[in-house]
Amino acid sequence: MKTFEGKATVGPDGTLTMHLTEELAPGEHEVRLTVLAGGESEPPKLPLDLAMVEVDAWPAGLSLRREDMHDDWGR
Repeated sequence: MKTFEGKATVGPDGTLTMHLTEELAPGEHEVRLTVLAGGESEPPKLPLDLAMVEVDAWPAGLSLRREDMHDDWGR
């Protein structure tokens, strides 16, 4: 998989034309097109409604060893 960046031209018939700076074999290729509307420099970010959790410090004596988090069966 390769990523190409640059400007493209869309004709009135819906044809997209883009000149590639890197070599790509002639023929048909599967492509994914992301259009950055309005001259944005990066894609718009989707709003995420995530809960904020504030933690001051790890609890004293906290062990994150596998043996301490799982039972004898490993679960």
